[in-house]
Formats: sequence, C-alpha cells, structure tokens
Amino acid sequence: MRLATHVLGVEFQNPVLLAAGTCGFGMELVDVLDLEALGGFVTKSITLERRMGNPAPRVAEFDAGMMNSVGLANPGLERVRDEKLPWIAANVHRAKVLVSVAGHTVHEYYQLIEGLDPSDGFVGFEVNLSCPNDARRDSVPFALDPDAVTEIVSGCRARTERPISAKLAPNDPMLGETVRRAEDAGADAITLVNTLPGLLLDTDSGKARLGQGAGGVSGPALRPAGIRAVQEARSATRLPLLGVGGILAPEDAVAYGRAGANLVQMGTATFAAPRAATDLIAGLERWGRRRGVAAWGDLCAGNDGEVR
Repeated sequence: MRLATHVLGVEFQNPVLLAAGTCGFGMELVDVLDLEALGGFVTKSITLERRMGNPAPRVAEFDAGMMNSVGLANPGLERVRDEKLPWIAANVHRAKVLVSVAGHTVHEYYQLIEGLDPSDGFVGFEVNLSCPNDARRDSVPFALDPDAVTEIVSGCRARTERPISAKLAPNDPMLGETVRRAEDAGADAITLVNTLPGLLLDTDSGKARLGQGAGGVSGPALRPAGIRAVQEARSATRLPLLGVGGILAPEDAVAYGRAGANLVQMGTATFAAPRAATDLIAGLERWGRRRGVAAWGDLCAGNDGEVR
C-alpha cells in the first residue's frame, strides 16, 4: 500500500505522526526510534514561559488506558527557538514537524507564533486549544468557546503563512460548529482529539491518583471518542483532519482513515513501546497488501475534492 499522502502543502511519506507531548522535540527519542521513518511528529506544546509542570504523580494507568496531568512542562519560547528548533532543522529532514503552541490568554498565542515563525525546521503549527492547562483562569478550555476559537485562530493566521491545525476537544457538544468556526478563521487543518477529562481515585484512601487531581484520559479508552469526532468533523469540513486517540494497531489507524482522517497521530502507545509508531507503519503496509488496497488515501472516506 502506498502510504505517502499530500497534506498541508507537503508530502508526508506516511500518515503516522507522533502526538504532541509524547515525543518531546524529537531528540529525546533518537536513541530508540528512527525519527526519519515517521510521517512526522508534533512537538511538546510550547508556552511563553518555562513550565515545570503539575505536581507528581503526573501519570496513572488503568485497564483501558492512561490518565495524565503533566501540566505542559516545557522549556519555554526562548529555549525552544534557540535550542530545540535548530536541532530539528539540522537533524530531521524526511519527517515533517508541526510545532504545538499553547497559551493562557489569546495574546499569548499570538506572541508564540510571532516568536517561532521565523525559525526553520518545521512545516506549520498545531494550535492547542483544548488542553485544560491552557484554559483561561478558572474557565473552560478555549476549544469549548467558539468565539475564542475564532479569535485565536484568526490572530494566528494573521501572523504566519505556515499551515495551522486547530486541536479541538472530544467533549464539545457543538463540535461541527466549532470546526466550521476554526475553518472560517483560517485554519488549514483540524486535529481531533485531545484527552478527555477524567478522574482516578485510590480505592483505599479515596484520594486522586494524580497529584493535580483530575487529568486527561488517553489510550484505547479515548479511541471511540476520537473516531466519532473525526467523523463528525468530516461532515462539517473538507479540511484535512489529523486523527488522534487510542491508536495501537493498523486497524485503529484504518478506522480513523475510514472516518475521514488524512493523517493519524500516535501517543500513549509510545510510552509502553517507543517503536510503536514504526511498527504501525510496517503494519499498515502489510494490512494494505493483504487486502489489495493501493493507497492510504483510498481509506480516507469522505475526503471529497481537493485536500490542501
């Protein structure tokens, strides 16, 4: 099966990317994974200031997946611009890189785009609108406020000519409308989904298993929500869709493709098996050969018309 696909104005050698927050800035995985075999990866979400993250423990497993509340730990705009992106530009060539940005306020997103856009080494931005750590103080994530989505995406669009993918939430009751608002504001793609809010309690003490209390559900438990969101978004837009949530095996990625995803992102699986993404690529090739499918694009149902 031919896995290469043309999205966001460039050719991805295969549709498999590593999701934001699961691969650092690439350099963290070079000793265990061939980055250049990937379709690409999304960097950790970058904030203006350095963040140390939330109180430990930040990760907890359960039968159907994982909960996390990392808190967007990252070195901040200046170090990413001066250290991380130059490393990516010098060492990553075939894999395509998206830079994830996250802010506490609307204007922080603008500052991040302005500060990072002149750098080399990446294709475009993934604008993280759906992480609880980025919510306006004591309020809902930006992704659940259509007016905020419009304001952030349109402002980012005005500050870069690079492609922008808006990362939205799985628990949006008006997802189709939010997708349309992001598209109208200038998004070139939509990433679906971020983690689903949840809580794990210790059965003996009744205390939260994460230091922050609540966190985000990822892994297989998130997959049905992710596939549903992609299918709903596909009915609302012809933009490229990046499907993420619970992908472990080729069949999972194919399900996202059939729902309408042009690219897929793998996250939680790589914590248990760092080479899970390259195994997935090989598995997709075998899957296609066994079923006589010529190309990844043949699986992306609903992608009518030209995909940018």
